[in-house]
Amino acid sequence: MDLPDFRHVNYVERRVDVDRRSDGTILLRNPHPIGEPAANIIVPLRKWATERPDHVWLGKRLPATSDQGLGDWETVTYSQANERVNALAQAMLDRDLAQDAPLMILSGNSIEHGLMTYAAILAGAPAVPVSPSYSLMSTDHDKLKYVFDLIQPKMIFVQDTRPFEKALGALNLEGVTLVSCKGPCDVPYADLLATAPTAAVDESYDGLNWDMVAKYLFTSGSTGMPKAVITTHRMMCVNSVMAKNLIIDDDDEEPPMLLNWLPWNHCFGGNAILNNLLTSGGTLYIDDGRPVAGGFEETLQNLREIAPTTYSNVPAGYGLLIPALEEDEVLAKNFFSRVKFMSYGGAALAQDLYDRLQAVSIRTIGERMILSSGYGATETAPTIMNVHWATERMGLLGLPLPGIVIKLVPNGTKLEVRVKGDCITPGYYKNDQKTAEAFDEEGFYKLGDAAKFVNPDDPSEGLVFDGRVVEDFKLSTGTWVSAGRLRVQAVESSKGLLSDALVAGLDRAYVSILGFPNIAACRACAGEGDLGVEDLVRHPKVLETLAEGLRVHNATNPGSSTRIKRALLMVEPPSVDKGELTDKGYINQSTALSRRDDLVVKLYEETAGNDVVVL
Repeated sequence: MDLPDFRHVNYVERRVDVDRRSDGTILLRNPHPIGEPAANIIVPLRKWATERPDHVWLGKRLPATSDQGLGDWETVTYSQANERVNALAQAMLDRDLAQDAPLMILSGNSIEHGLMTYAAILAGAPAVPVSPSYSLMSTDHDKLKYVFDLIQPKMIFVQDTRPFEKALGALNLEGVTLVSCKGPCDVPYADLLATAPTAAVDESYDGLNWDMVAKYLFTSGSTGMPKAVITTHRMMCVNSVMAKNLIIDDDDEEPPMLLNWLPWNHCFGGNAILNNLLTSGGTLYIDDGRPVAGGFEETLQNLREIAPTTYSNVPAGYGLLIPALEEDEVLAKNFFSRVKFMSYGGAALAQDLYDRLQAVSIRTIGERMILSSGYGATETAPTIMNVHWATERMGLLGLPLPGIVIKLVPNGTKLEVRVKGDCITPGYYKNDQKTAEAFDEEGFYKLGDAAKFVNPDDPSEGLVFDGRVVEDFKLSTGTWVSAGRLRVQAVESSKGLLSDALVAGLDRAYVSILGFPNIAACRACAGEGDLGVEDLVRHPKVLETLAEGLRVHNATNPGSSTRIKRALLMVEPPSVDKGELTDKGYINQSTALSRRDDLVVKLYEETAGNDVVVL
């Protein structure tokens, strides 16, 4: 069947230079030149305040005034943002914020969060956005206390102190100024905003340079305690133009219009979305919806009002969006009216979702939609590779961005990904050991991932993810197991009964899995909606259905490194406090397996228990 063309995106020619060394190492470069980065992160804000003073920078819904419907949109223009950032920066300078006296932000995305972030950076102080889960979802606040003691902030901002009361009580706030828009605090946000800027603000602006720290962004380590990634002006300024230069803008190109929920304490949300949007002079509407059942309706309502020029989400978000687009013609017409292309990250997008999205796109606008993906990490600012061409294949990492060198190093049966470029972190704050471990002898940052070519005979077709090198292990036979890939396959084969899985088998004779159950799906399978978790994970119907799915997997994956011989459903969900679950929702396999070693032992008992699925 002849399919319509993709909606046009004016990509530059896809090119990659390949250098193969005698030891099997491969170097990849993009020969396209990188654009001219800004001298510091604040330059774009001042530029657009002059050139587009009345253009909206950020928007967020106000609280609803009744039990029905959503609140109105509150917005801030570039000129307003520039004025407020100057005032807030002066207030921070007055309170001695500096490179060694940062601002810590505990609450989620908001207009005030954005203004405080750039004000701190203008004042020469690192902004330190911390996952709200450290404060609101933790019972012991160990991670929050660790981060606080490491960073030693001079000021803390929260949108409303009341939900954070317990977390703040766990910290020694002597000498720290607590700022909030609502609730008890040392200085109300409004008072900071009323500060009159002096010449000190421009002096601070003139003193900003590429090597200054703009942010500390936290990423989970193998021990479960977060590491503070040093994020400089150089990293953010350079990364913001790398991907931009792979698309040739039309003369009449409108500024970007985004609706996005990704948290700013993550590098993708805070840099790739928020900062890159600022660099382009666009508008970001903060989406308080979430890609989970019961949390996505607000996103859909927002998309009925706002027509984005590009759209990005995690695969789970597309899993909720696409059925809504199929059923709601009005929503689909508004959504597709301006969007040039779409992107996804965090995991591969299922091919059936891609096919359904294209079907509704063709029905609505008569064109197919480009779905792009990329690759990076907190340590890389984040994006170092992306897909900058039209493709029907999902799950690609893409090719290097201009200014990036990708190094593929033989590691066991795989090629380990390493990277060098101006957007790479100089290291981890106050952690020389982890910094030294993160780089190889040539100064390439080691991401811990493996990749392979889609077509070894034509590298320009791009790279695909090939598992986590640090998670791979050998069976007692010496056979390598790709744990990351097998984990995904196990979840996909579980007939919806698994939300995630741990892959066991290090130095064992065969592979087994520990499964985190999808409670709703397990209850539906059992036919008993009020059954407790402990009974669910032993229910005969659930175990047999899981076995059926895994048998299908084994039929097409019969090798010892891919065949799953035993499975056990777990009662305890992954723990944020214990370092098993990162803020991105990714399971730290080594930490979780170590904590649950008793269950691993149970999997390999000579006589399996009646709650163990034997295949």
